[in-house]
This record gives sequence, C-alpha cells and structure tokens, in this order.
Amino acid sequence: MSRPIAVRGRLALLLTTLLLGLSFTLAPAPPAHAAKTPHGHGHGLRPAAASADTYWTPQRMREARPAATTKNAAVRRPATDATPPSHPFDGLPQVGTFFWTDGSNTGRFCGGTVVRSPHRDLVVSAAHCLRSPDPKRHLSFVPQYHDGLKPHGIYPVERLYLDQRYYDLGTDAGARWDYAVVRLGAREDGAEVEEVTGGFVLLPYPGYAHRNVRLIGYPGNKDTTHPKPLDCTSSTHRYTSTDPAAPGDFLEIACAGYIGGTSGGPFLVRDFTGYALIGVIGGYHTGGDFPDVSYSSYFTADTLALYLHAVHGDPPATPRQGVSTR
Repeated sequence: MSRPIAVRGRLALLLTTLLLGLSFTLAPAPPAHAAKTPHGHGHGLRPAAASADTYWTPQRMREARPAATTKNAAVRRPATDATPPSHPFDGLPQVGTFFWTDGSNTGRFCGGTVVRSPHRDLVVSAAHCLRSPDPKRHLSFVPQYHDGLKPHGIYPVERLYLDQRYYDLGTDAGARWDYAVVRLGAREDGAEVEEVTGGFVLLPYPGYAHRNVRLIGYPGNKDTTHPKPLDCTSSTHRYTSTDPAAPGDFLEIACAGYIGGTSGGPFLVRDFTGYALIGVIGGYHTGGDFPDVSYSSYFTADTLALYLHAVHGDPPATPRQGVSTR
C-alpha cells in the first residue's frame, strides 16, 4: 500500500478511539489502578519497584536468555527476493524488555510495547513469553533497554492478561491469540510508564498488506548478548498457515537477523499520531522458524476485548488444571 494505513485500518483506528473514549467513561471510581497491589500505585514507598531496580543489575540483564524460541540462527529460509537488513540502535522509549527469573533462577527476557490507555500502565507483548505457569520472579519491564541501561527506570508487573483460549489450546492450536496485555505498577517515584515514555495506539483489524512496517526486536541466544534492539522496515502480507496444528491467518514480514529473543517485539505502522501497533512477534510457530521471516497473530476484536479487560482491572484468565503448558 502507498498509504500508511489501509482504509480498513483507518476505520479500525476510529473504532478503537471511540472504544478508548468509552473506557475512560466507564472506568471504575476510584480509578482501577488505585485498587492494585499495595506496592503499586498510590502514595508512599513502592518496594516492588525498588526491589526490581536493585535486582536487575546491568550484568543480570545482559545474562538473561530469551523466554522462548523456535528460530535457528544457523538456518536461512530460501528467499526469492532480497531480505531487508536490520540494524542495531538505541531503541524507542515506548518499546522495551520484560525481565524475570524462571523456576531454575535463570534470567529471561521478552519484548513489549507501551500502548495508550486511561491509566497509562499497559504494555502489549507475546502470550507465548508469559503463558507458562512456572514462577516469574522479579517480573519487570524496562522501557528502551539497551547496553545494560534502564534509561526510563523499571516497572514491576502487576497483572498478566492472556486470552483463555491461548491457555487452553497452547502455543500451536492457539497461535491466533498469541498476544498479552500487561498491567504495570508505577516506577519507584510514582510515575506511570506511559507518563514517562508515551505510548502507541493499539490497532485491531489493521489489514494485512502494509508497505512500510517497522519491526523492532531484542535478539539473544546462548552465543550472543543483546545489548541493543534491532530495527528494520519491510512490508507485510497475509500468511495462511499450512500447518494443521497451528491454523490461522497471520501477518508475515521479512527482516534479516531476527533470531530467538525477538518475541514480543512490535510491528509498527505510521498513523495520525505517530505509530500504531498492529502486531507483535509471535503467532505462527511462536514467531516463525527462520531468523529472516517473522509473524504476528492478527489483532481483532478479541485483542481489543483483552485490552479493555486490562483497562478495567477485571480478573485475568488463568491456566486450567490439567491443561498442557506447551
């Protein structure tokens, strides 16, 4: 497309704007964030934020490993056209990294993007990063992480919102719902993440064909560190899965070098206010099998519903007993 967003995308943006306005109107009083965990919003000390800031030293952040990956950096998919290159940069304030330690006390990371919301505390990521019921200690978000730095501070995670179908069906059969909305606590000084970094519009039904999509991801595997995120601009199109175990239609993009660790990174398109978020690296085969091709679940009304649950502080879905964690 020659325009930044298709007509369908513009209509979706209008719908999103109207619903966001409604979410402001219907927000509980006092605001939902006032009822969060004691160490979250409100006045006084914020021990969770202080603890996260102390724990996530530059060394621990550098040593963290990807949350999940199916991409093999040594394998390249045969391509008929030149694949657009990626390059490292210092990042955007709205895009960052979740850090946590798993049940074996190994540091993990996954990308996320701040989206606009009434309480200015929401980040969108990939569900496959956060689906496992294994412990996630010190789970926190660092906007614009690069080179071991926390340029905008660190924000503890308070609630994870995943679609119940993703919990129930798993990463393959549930690939169409591979996105998560995360509510953050305030920074140690009381600032909400969006107040500090700004945020992007979450855009459902954006259309599949876009000429200029910006893809950002944090690479990393056992052989490399991930001091800076990668940036690439390429086109997207519709990919219909040929794997019966992972059905659905997905956004597909070709960008070189997006190895394991880039999960959760944003697909961004220009809109009237800057950028809109139309996808996150994930979906088909949790983001793809090759480092030069990445995927995203297609954002629909299900995505917007999850977002609104997070805005209103509804109880999040949880894994059902006896359901596989794969």
